[in-house]
Amino acid sequence: MQITAQARGVYVIAPTPFTADGALDLASIDRLVAFYDESGVAGATVLGQLGEAAKLEHAEALQVASRFIQRARTPIIVGVTAPGFAAMRALARDAMDAGAAGVMIAPPNTLRTDDQIVAYYAQAAAAVGADVPFVIQDYPLTFSVVMTSSVIRRIVNDNPSCVMLKHEDWPGLEKISALREWQRKGEMRPISILCGNGGLFLDFEIERGADGAMTGYCFPDVLVELVRLAQQGQRERAHDLFDAHLPLLRYEQQPGVGLAVRKYVLMRRGLLASDAQRKPASAMSARAREEVDYLLARLARVDARARLDA
Repeated sequence: MQITAQARGVYVIAPTPFTADGALDLASIDRLVAFYDESGVAGATVLGQLGEAAKLEHAEALQVASRFIQRARTPIIVGVTAPGFAAMRALARDAMDAGAAGVMIAPPNTLRTDDQIVAYYAQAAAAVGADVPFVIQDYPLTFSVVMTSSVIRRIVNDNPSCVMLKHEDWPGLEKISALREWQRKGEMRPISILCGNGGLFLDFEIERGADGAMTGYCFPDVLVELVRLAQQGQRERAHDLFDAHLPLLRYEQQPGVGLAVRKYVLMRRGLLASDAQRKPASAMSARAREEVDYLLARLARVDARARLDA
């Protein structure tokens, strides 16, 4: 089930569950996968930033990826971003051998020029292997690497194994429009565009031509419904659903504390046994938990999925 440029829908970004003492929690992975499948996601991406990949040893990372792959009925993309190509190649090949559908690669923050970015992705594609479909992760807020639309077009056209863009630039709506226009004119190879950023702009990103979402919002079942409504042209219903969840989306997207919020809500939803992060970690204060609980209670008035005490 390798990913292709025709991928659509929601590829949820999955967290890595830990026990309170920092050990891997495989049972929670099983619950997550079952829930994702029931929610109708098209696939999942593991070992991204939400997956705390940088805190895992190679063997642990492969164990996490393999568990998701073994349990899921949908394609699993594995984040293989690493400081060097040797580590990237090792995890990519091991993950693909385990049944991964493709890999995701983010740029190192040392890249500054367009040519450097294009050259890096050519080298990364060669490192993981031309037979491995890969996803560009474009997230300048975190990686400090600005990829213009033209740079993305060059990467896509230069590397046949590039099949997907994880679009997380903001403002980024014009970037989506530019890429789709080049595709329409035959100036860029077709590519799947899935959007991250917590889903903060997903309502309009779908209208601009995005194929779906790739983010870790703690209600992926809502993302599935939102994308479906938007793709069916039910604009008002899609925006009404988005507006209802926007306060929680916004709170969850805070740098530094966002992962803690997501894990806390997923724990409250019964999917994670613990909201523990592996150190170094930033914990939620009691006040922050009260605020999230308040947002959930308000959301529950219009969306029963947020009634977590029932």
